[in-house]
Amino acid sequence: MGYDRSMIPIVSIVGKSNSGKTSLIEKLIAELTRRGWRVATIKHNRHGFEIDHEGKDSWRHKKAGAVTTVIASPGRVAVITDIEGDYEMAQIRDLYIRDADIILAEGFKKNPHPKIEVVRTDLKRERLCGPDDNLIAVVGDRPVPAEVPWFDWNDGPGIADWIVGRFLPERHDP
Repeated sequence: MGYDRSMIPIVSIVGKSNSGKTSLIEKLIAELTRRGWRVATIKHNRHGFEIDHEGKDSWRHKKAGAVTTVIASPGRVAVITDIEGDYEMAQIRDLYIRDADIILAEGFKKNPHPKIEVVRTDLKRERLCGPDDNLIAVVGDRPVPAEVPWFDWNDGPGIADWIVGRFLPERHDP
């Protein structure tokens, strides 16, 4: 079936280190996929990463000069390719994501896409985003002053309901 990739909505989950971003994304993936939605994720790591380790065949292919290496097995494919700079989320979506209803991104604090900020009040840190940053909701352990809806981070179904209503109403029913 598939959709126009440029139309797959991107929702960015942002927050300070150890605020619970990954835990929230795990809850949302589980809840949305349980309902039949196809969820893709993008994780940004500003420090870089390696998935093909020294000595492995894929590493050897890259070291020999391949610009792109594809690792394939039954049920899984990984693409390792060299890029210039740091792709924006829309570029990653358009190049690599297929057959998804929604993309949940972790990181990418400075991006134009709608953001849900995760806040832990016990860490006593300033929030990252405001309405000018395309902030659409705050999720946390306790309500905090915000110009947008607040959700308890234990309310995965409620947050998923809100995301579906806001980003997926025009899509098919899963």
